[in-house]
Amino acid sequence: MDSQTLILLIVTGFLAGVISGGMGVGGGIIIVPAMVFLFGMSQHEAQGTSLAVLLFPVVFLGVLNYYRKGYVNVRFALILVVAFVIGSYVGSLISVNLPDRVIKKAFGVLIILAGVKMIIGK
Repeated sequence: MDSQTLILLIVTGFLAGVISGGMGVGGGIIIVPAMVFLFGMSQHEAQGTSLAVLLFPVVFLGVLNYYRKGYVNVRFALILVVAFVIGSYVGSLISVNLPDRVIKKAFGVLIILAGVKMIIGK
């Protein structure tokens, strides 16, 4: 790995962390596009790499700050964790069997729809 790639990875991870911690969005909104456009990964590889980041307690300190201020509904979070684990497994089974171009387009549509809903929704 050359120094330019290392620096881009560090900047990508840092920005994903800042945006995730500051807005509560998944780091994948930053990491997946960066892996595709900056590093030339396939959509599948970018999604797998983004999910691999979640294997480690990367957001622990961010959660701790929200928890200390009373902004974490622990009961909801625990239910979501269980559902997320199961959903992640099912989603990955589906995704790895679809063509890269289909997954890339679906990801783009999801980001657009989420953005539109946030801008014009109640």
